[in-house]
Amino acid sequence: MQIIKNKALLLKLKNPETVTNNIPKSSIVGDNGVLVSWGLQEAHTLNSLDIKAPSPITAQYNWPGQHKPFDHQKTTSAFLTLNHRAFCFNEQGTGKTASAIWASDYLLNKGIINRVLVICPLSIMDSAWRADLFTFAMHRSVDVAYGSAEKRRRIIANGSDYVIINYDGVDIVSDVIEEGNFDLIIVDEATHYKNAQTKRWKTLNKLINRNTWVWMMTGTPAAQSPVDAYGLAKIVNPAKTPRFFGSFRDMVMYKVSNFKWIPKESATDTVFNILQPAIRFTKADCLDLPDMVYVKREVEMTKQQKKYYGELKKYMVLQAAGEEITAVNAAANMNKLLQISCGAVYTDKGDALEFDVKHRYKVLREVIDESSQKVLVFVPFRHAISILSNKLTADNISSEIIQGNVSAPRRTEIFKAFQEQQHPQVLIIQPAAAAHGVTLTAANTVVWWGPTSSLETYSQANARVHRSGQHYKCTVIQLQGSTVEKHVYNLLDSKIDVHTQILDLYNELLD
Repeated sequence: MQIIKNKALLLKLKNPETVTNNIPKSSIVGDNGVLVSWGLQEAHTLNSLDIKAPSPITAQYNWPGQHKPFDHQKTTSAFLTLNHRAFCFNEQGTGKTASAIWASDYLLNKGIINRVLVICPLSIMDSAWRADLFTFAMHRSVDVAYGSAEKRRRIIANGSDYVIINYDGVDIVSDVIEEGNFDLIIVDEATHYKNAQTKRWKTLNKLINRNTWVWMMTGTPAAQSPVDAYGLAKIVNPAKTPRFFGSFRDMVMYKVSNFKWIPKESATDTVFNILQPAIRFTKADCLDLPDMVYVKREVEMTKQQKKYYGELKKYMVLQAAGEEITAVNAAANMNKLLQISCGAVYTDKGDALEFDVKHRYKVLREVIDESSQKVLVFVPFRHAISILSNKLTADNISSEIIQGNVSAPRRTEIFKAFQEQQHPQVLIIQPAAAAHGVTLTAANTVVWWGPTSSLETYSQANARVHRSGQHYKCTVIQLQGSTVEKHVYNLLDSKIDVHTQILDLYNELLD
């Protein structure tokens, strides 16, 4: 295949009529040669005929924005423009948001699409998507549909090129979205649509018609189980997806007992085949990033913590001897052990009992003092966040808090200040509130005050610092002072989701 002046393709084929019969204005030249105008529609047609044609975006687009694209970003953008429905599984930190922006901007330029709807977590609507659109497509109009139902409706009706909305907001205004002339839907952190039985999934599926472009993006498409692929595949690749979930589950899992299923050896291949068309780049493939080092720091529990930790563990042993322990009970009891280790345990009435955490805090202070750059501290429990924030304030260490009740505009202000200003020095984050999408490369140290039970949240949270734009070696520090913390960190380091091993872990703790 030869590219002629970036405007046409010269193909050598055994059967040139295959092309001329399907592409108007194409012509046969010489012996088995075919000259085809190099447009996106022509590229789509050629690829549908199993003739691998490149996307014209590679040569006919000026790649606007404040940063030049990496080669892998150009490849990703080209792939997206060639596929109405597609997956982007590029690893976190590789700049897949920018790739999707360039690809969609190209389609807008060509008049192939009219408007773009971006569906993403609440925490990254402003700080990631609106900020990146301003960085890479500043000539486009952008609105964030957030607030009351009436406000969302008004924003969507404004006609902006891009509208950004959170997952749960889609259902609130699905009717006005349906009328909003959105012909490209980008779903970021698409694992939120893995379950095809949820209202969230069904609402999105109703918004998609045969002409709708859909790009679903996540670095972890089936992190916890092969069955997680079902909901994603049913949106992007419905023709090759079993109609019923049970049929797909039987394709990828063995039933061991009434409550336990394990993956089949062929599950990886099955999931790979059903999650197509797809592209994936890892950071190792495409970015020369600094090393990331994982360090465990032992912290001694105070006498008060040891006392209550021991009493709760005795109760757990007695409970296990007297009744069958379910996964729910095991998770609840282990959660209380983790809460004691972190500094505050919640009673059945919802009150919080605080514990002395001077030893753990002393180690954290050492880490902050040793860090060459800013520090992220992930704290899984809200009351422990308050304890830590108060201690840092008392020590005149500037810090901010990111947790579920912090509004989207306020999060954007905090993230911007953290990245661009001297203060705050420390961000205290509830893991689920800022594990996805946000770039926090002003920090090169991540501290886990206590572990999360989600492997996906753990890996995504660590990637906030280890991504494009980082210039320093990154360190992840696990503070561990109790047996349960050590066990949970070992599972996370082995890339095992804690929820899948809850009963085995519980029995190990009791032994």
